[in-house]
Amino acid sequence: MFFGLTFEKVLVILAIAALLIGPERLPRYAEVLAQFVRRARDFAQGARTRVREEMGPEFDEVDWRKLDPRQYDPRRIIREALLDDDAPPPAAAAEPRVIAPPRVDGPLTRQSFSAASPPPFDAEAT
Repeated sequence: MFFGLTFEKVLVILAIAALLIGPERLPRYAEVLAQFVRRARDFAQGARTRVREEMGPEFDEVDWRKLDPRQYDPRRIIREALLDDDAPPPAAAAEPRVIAPPRVDGPLTRQSFSAASPPPFDAEAT
């Protein structure tokens, strides 16, 4: 049901509440509860009407069942994403390509490198 309560637990809670409230105050509390339910229903209906007015005719075209978050299964989504490859996998290179560092005379500055030659790389640094 809601908050982990089963139907039987809700009935026990209602029975205990009826005993605590007593027969003289029970009709008044039932009336207040009925008013609250009516106001909540009117509020929900007003919100639905306002959304329908603001969205216009597109509101009726939306498939609300498709947007229900309870239908999403993360395992299925991941499985479909992994199995649905439109592009072929890239060809793997036989050996990694090692680029030799260029010789630079003098201090290294931003102007020492060109787009044609990559910056120096120290393979033993890491």
